[in-house]
Amino acid sequence: MRPSNPTSLPISPAIAAYGMLTLTTLFWGANAVAGRMASGHVSPGMLTMLRWLVALIVLLAISGPRLRDDWPKLRRALPHLMVLGSLGFALFNILLYSALNFTTAINAAIAQGGMPVAIFLLNFLIFRMRPGILQIVGLILGLCGVAMVAAQGDPANLATLQINRGDALLLLAVLVYASYTVALRSKPAALHWQSTMTGMSAGALIAAIPYAFWEAANGDLLMPDATGWGVVLFAAIFPSIFSQSLYIRGNELIGGNRAGLFINLVPIWGTLLAVIVLGETFELWQALSLGLIFSGIALAERFKPKT
Repeated sequence: MRPSNPTSLPISPAIAAYGMLTLTTLFWGANAVAGRMASGHVSPGMLTMLRWLVALIVLLAISGPRLRDDWPKLRRALPHLMVLGSLGFALFNILLYSALNFTTAINAAIAQGGMPVAIFLLNFLIFRMRPGILQIVGLILGLCGVAMVAAQGDPANLATLQINRGDALLLLAVLVYASYTVALRSKPAALHWQSTMTGMSAGALIAAIPYAFWEAANGDLLMPDATGWGVVLFAAIFPSIFSQSLYIRGNELIGGNRAGLFINLVPIWGTLLAVIVLGETFELWQALSLGLIFSGIALAERFKPKT
């Protein structure tokens, strides 16, 4: 229950939102590290399927009364929500986890920093949101940073198309999630977040099942061992349920525009965790990639059109 007097809160709503959104991006950054840890312990399709199965079970357990109240609206919106969930929750994570069998968690974290740039470009192509000159400069800087990840620091790799398979999958994952984010404009606004998340999680689970069967048919299916189950449970609870809940609440407190800027922390958290937890080496070209991506995002945000 919320206090009737906002001034009675021990901390301001803005500071509370900053904490929530920082935790959100921490969990999202940790998802790349968890996916790297899963390599050899559970296959990408099985990990994605089990992750959303666990998340859906938890959501159903905590959202029963809300789902009953929202059912008339949820039933009409369910096909739409399931498509969104299959795209942003299932396909994105299948691509991400598959990529992490061939590339580093640091590269995965940095590549995700290109999402705002991809979203910016898709909004222009689809909705004709015209950029200014400095926004275009920011877009180019961000794309250069992502290209450097794909080229692994050597521009000659781009010229000869010698792109690591994992990094190519990362770029595809970024495009998929950017498409999902743009498609969220059409998400039903009248539903409670618990109902929305339950519908999208159901879509993600259904979409992940065929890929798990495809892995089995090709002899690539790997059931989780103890480490694999640890990754499944972590991914289901933290990057899925907790992150989404905190992100939605943070949006309520300070608004979507300000909350969206926190996605810039994902590459930072992912890089730090990859170095600390996995012992990966942080190369100079990766630092330059981060700098290009953040510079591009800063320019695009600073000079975005006013609504």
